[in-house]
Amino acid sequence: MNELVIATRESPLALWQAKHVQAALEAAHPGLTVSLLGMKTQGDKWLSSPLSEVGGKGLFLKELEQALLEGRAHLAVHSMKDVPAHLPDGFVLPVIAYRDDVRDAFVSRAGTRLADLPAGSRIGSASLRRQCQLRALRPDLEVAPIRGNVGTRLGKMESGEYDALVLASAGLRRLELEHLVTEHLDVDRSVPSAGQGALGIECLAAADDVRELIAVLDDPDVRACVETERRVTAGLAADCSAPLGAYAVLDSGSLSLSAVLGTPDGTRLLRARASGAEPDAVGAAVVAELERQGARDILDALDLG
Repeated sequence: MNELVIATRESPLALWQAKHVQAALEAAHPGLTVSLLGMKTQGDKWLSSPLSEVGGKGLFLKELEQALLEGRAHLAVHSMKDVPAHLPDGFVLPVIAYRDDVRDAFVSRAGTRLADLPAGSRIGSASLRRQCQLRALRPDLEVAPIRGNVGTRLGKMESGEYDALVLASAGLRRLELEHLVTEHLDVDRSVPSAGQGALGIECLAAADDVRELIAVLDDPDVRACVETERRVTAGLAADCSAPLGAYAVLDSGSLSLSAVLGTPDGTRLLRARASGAEPDAVGAAVVAELERQGARDILDALDLG
């Protein structure tokens, strides 16, 4: 096999990610030609409502997966934070790698830090996870939904529609926009989404030749952390649009996992931590603790669990 086609969304960040994988594959396999198939997904088209109301982040994957099924592409590159905890039958993620800064980034129009923003300031955030943690930190601010790619959101802030935004640090770094960051929110103040900052490569489970070619890119340490985080999402039967954060660190073979689940208004945040060597056991311990604190009530009220 000497040619591969990558299905990708057409946003600047998605194209950066696909081109990064393209270059890595061509470097790993001299003589291999890798091309891109740019696509618009339903998640890119439906911008008038929050993702949690129109089907969740899985809307960013469906068209790409259809291209794999139809043989128009061999693999798809995703931001792992957008990948549902359970893939459709027949699909696998042979590669989880390239994890950048996992933190959320606070970007304000006037360069004012989160703690110093005047009461009533309007902050744009696309995710319920960020919204609930922001409201818990600063209940006197207006936290409002925002959709669109990074450039679109920054434009809305500059036009005065928002006073500040919270975005993924990794995306800003990859787009060479890190100079716009007012401050990085540490993982205790804003627990990241499961998989945040990492890339995943999806292909058909039956495509052994493709799996063999791309396996060289997998990062076992990144995979261990991301899979541990995703155990929380799966264990709670939550959508990746839920107000749920999970972040794992691997140190000397031991995984340390922190998670938060909140009500969208930020008045209630459940927190849990666990450590151990096995992703399944660590994830299960955190899920059990969150459920003991009332996670199911929060998820049922959202109709996301």
